[in-house]
Amino acid sequence: MSKIRLGVTMGCPAGVGPELILKALTHPFPEDLALAVLGDENLLKEAAQKLSLPLPSAEIISLSQLPYRPGAPNQETARAMVRYIKEGVRLCLEGQLIGLVTCPISKAALKLAGEPFPGHTEMLAALTGSKEVAMAFYGKRLSVVLVTIHVPLRKVPELVTVPQILRVTRLAYRFLKDLKPEEPRLALAALNPHAGEGGLFGDEEEKVLRPAVEEARRQGIPLYGPYPADSLFYRAVKGDFDLVVSLYHDQALIPFKLLHFEDGVNVTLGLPIIRTSVDHGTAYDIAGQGVAQEKSLVAAIELAYRLAKNRLKGL
Repeated sequence: MSKIRLGVTMGCPAGVGPELILKALTHPFPEDLALAVLGDENLLKEAAQKLSLPLPSAEIISLSQLPYRPGAPNQETARAMVRYIKEGVRLCLEGQLIGLVTCPISKAALKLAGEPFPGHTEMLAALTGSKEVAMAFYGKRLSVVLVTIHVPLRKVPELVTVPQILRVTRLAYRFLKDLKPEEPRLALAALNPHAGEGGLFGDEEEKVLRPAVEEARRQGIPLYGPYPADSLFYRAVKGDFDLVVSLYHDQALIPFKLLHFEDGVNVTLGLPIIRTSVDHGTAYDIAGQGVAQEKSLVAAIELAYRLAKNRLKGL
């Protein structure tokens, strides 16, 4: 049986990544899935002993030799964190891995390691030479993609443009086509209350959002809207749409995390490799206590496997 080989990066060694890996890899996965953990073998052994968890039978690509000191990040753990990611990307680009599943890192640790990137998404885009990427979140009940990400709310209207909406929507459409053979339906969330109420509460819907929808439809992308955000997410959860194109961070993440706080998956769209991730942070405050939930990592592995399987089938 030909194996689908995915890499799992440990994330920050001082965060909950080691614990998540130990817990997640006790779950049953398909027989044709082979996981390779990129991290620190000795640290994993220490964590397994301390937390009374079994050491995974998966392949471990050990790239550092660190003591297990949960909740205490330093320059050494930060540099190791970056090393895991870079090696994972290299193996993907060389064809030794088909995709990467990442445990959480921190912006502070990236800075401590001397990296110029604010997060995983930007770092992966640079390492793979990807010019167009987008941040999406997948859940079994709701999926969203962000037109703008970490920007002040007051700047959102000027950043929401027709080209930007189309760029993100195209990436989301390709993602959905990788997920299933059926034609997906995407919906665009409005910016203003009641979708502007005919211009009473803002004119972005008429000047920017509707033209973006019309152009997407001309390009063959099934985008609908813009719809008032206060009812759109309900409709998406009910099954009217497969994904919501959201205009700013909290518009998307509040409803998404309400439903998928424990099992949501962060997906980077536009990369030449498959990349999924947990949708939470390093949680230094609870690292090493044995209480971190692995549901998001399990879901991220399952989604990466599903995407890889469908791509190999040519769906």
